Amino acid sequence: MNENEQTRFIDWPGRYYHIDQVLNKPGPRTDENFNAGDAVKDFLRNQCKILVIGAGGLGCEILADLALTGFKDIHVIDMDTIDISNLNRQFLFRQKDVGKSKAIVAAEFVMKRVPGVKVTPYFGKIQDKDESYYMQFHIIICGLDSVEARRWINATLVNMVDEENPESLKPLIDGGTEGFRGQARVILPTVTSCYECSLDLLSKPTAFPICTIANTPRLPEHCIEWASVLEWPHTQGDKKMDTDDPEHIGWLYDTALARAKEFEIEGVTWSLTQGVVKNIIPAIASTNAIIAASCCNEAFKIATSSSSYLDNYFMYIGTDGVYSYTFKHEQREDCPVCGGRSVLFEVDKEWTVNDLIDALLERPDIQVKKPSLAAIRKDGSTVNMYLQGPKSLEEATRPNLEKKVSDFVGDGEGIIVTATSLPLSLDLVIKYI
Repeated sequence: MNENEQTRFIDWPGRYYHIDQVLNKPGPRTDENFNAGDAVKDFLRNQCKILVIGAGGLGCEILADLALTGFKDIHVIDMDTIDISNLNRQFLFRQKDVGKSKAIVAAEFVMKRVPGVKVTPYFGKIQDKDESYYMQFHIIICGLDSVEARRWINATLVNMVDEENPESLKPLIDGGTEGFRGQARVILPTVTSCYECSLDLLSKPTAFPICTIANTPRLPEHCIEWASVLEWPHTQGDKKMDTDDPEHIGWLYDTALARAKEFEIEGVTWSLTQGVVKNIIPAIASTNAIIAASCCNEAFKIATSSSSYLDNYFMYIGTDGVYSYTFKHEQREDCPVCGGRSVLFEVDKEWTVNDLIDALLERPDIQVKKPSLAAIRKDGSTVNMYLQGPKSLEEATRPNLEKKVSDFVGDGEGIIVTATSLPLSLDLVIKYI
């Protein structure tokens, strides 16, 4: 079948026949608010506006599934361009598209193959858009590979909720894959547990001790980390490493390979070098397809009320067969996003401010990178402990990093933690141990 025949096939008059069987009449699992017939079909195809965040391996599948399910007003955001390594699984792209915007190319491809569907792309960051932009959508689906981006959109949608305006609550469907494993999740901001509530479920990033990579490397990963963490700044000075630049990856590969030979270590390859410095997890096309289908199925159920939607977690494990299960993740009362309560944080009396910053990153339920800290004392006064920016304030507060936390706050007093990467502040109540 050539491309023109495929286009005509998708555009045939009865392409929504099987979906209409679900929408034409109520079923045993239909929501009580289900309005079967032309009304629900009109909303799905002419009124419902849906946003897809991410046009990579998962996003490509999601966009195709939504278009073929009947959603006709789709928007997509992605800040990345197409790399040749994407082509094996991101099926909306071709070799001629390498270097172009993922969002724009994906939108054009879907509209060409599924006539009548409008896909509006945005080539940029989700942080470029304000709350008024996100307010226009009925449903938002995330196909992201970034924890920080997920945390940002989650906090933004929670902050948007106005109890006097039901339309301000935007369902968030989050999908994620990791090799042969994946998850799909429905988040109703302020109603169900949010993404921040479940941070402790995430695997900790692999980290290698500096002393090992500097003195006694045993693994090829140690050699690659040495090249990127120690040797790059030593030889390149202030030059910023770009992990998407083939020349930079090539330098790291050659440097790591030379060190591996020095210590008689085998296994340093170009792909492993990329995987270590970019924290790449192998992507499996079939996993993407399963999780995307689950996300789109939930979007369809929410948009049409044709069946009960997920409450609120679906997990898929395909490592030793096909295994899946669902569960409800409970809200955290002390969640800084949807809980609104302060977090009790135990601190050693000998900890410095720098130690506290390290602990904020290490603690599974917080994981804040590059935070700014301000002490809140019982008398109501505020003292800047350390500020990440602007440069003048960072330089002024940098000496505080070596001071003890107890120099700024007493037992039971508070610290406000903020980070430029997250639209939230975290209130800590300090308890010394």
